[in-house]
Amino acid sequence: MLTLKNISFHVEGEDKKLEIVDDVSLTLEDGKILVITGPNGGGKSTLARLIMGIEKPTSGQILFNGRDITGLSISERAKLGIGYAFQQPPRFKGMTVRELLTLAHGGNRMAECDCCSLLSKVGLCARDYIDREVDASLSGGEVKRIEIATLMARNLKLAIYDEPEAGIDLWSFSKLVESFRVISRQHNESVILISHQERIMQLADEMVIVSGGKIREQGSREEIFPKLFREVGSGEPACCMGNGGNCHE
Repeated sequence: MLTLKNISFHVEGEDKKLEIVDDVSLTLEDGKILVITGPNGGGKSTLARLIMGIEKPTSGQILFNGRDITGLSISERAKLGIGYAFQQPPRFKGMTVRELLTLAHGGNRMAECDCCSLLSKVGLCARDYIDREVDASLSGGEVKRIEIATLMARNLKLAIYDEPEAGIDLWSFSKLVESFRVISRQHNESVILISHQERIMQLADEMVIVSGGKIREQGSREEIFPKLFREVGSGEPACCMGNGGNCHE
């Protein structure tokens, strides 16, 4: 179980502190899918980076399965079974897709059929990719799908995906959505998805709307999802509620 207690993160501006994440508290139960959504620039990705340890909170506490991990490094959190997929994944010149998947799996060489299964889950034809290098010859969407496959190769307890739909075609996206559903239900893996995409939101057990660094709405999908499409005043979506009607891009 993941628990965030009063997490804040600020940076120093020219004249004052800028609160990027402001007093956020939430809990994610084991095997559940949490979708974090809201306007661009609202603090969603920063919150995900704080959970992974890429950024350190200014104040507050992060607990994972009862252990305080607030001060742990990225690698220490990874050893506890926490994984993160970036919006813009890195490339690895000189390393093949098969080698990257093997490394993610723990270093033991994976059978070709297992590699093929993982690549298929993210909408890639294994024969075309398994021996290709993860370099500049691949498109952004291809690298994104390969990175997601590497997280699937690990025995994670918590997987964090930052806008997994970015740069992915419709057919591959459908395969990806189903894979997220299977991972959570069959492997009891907790999943955090940062997304604006309606079909990804439909996967959620719980939803959080983040705007202006604060949680504006929090609850089950059945409670929150309809609010995102409710017309308020000038037609702004409900993600702007509690933010003066302003969706900052």
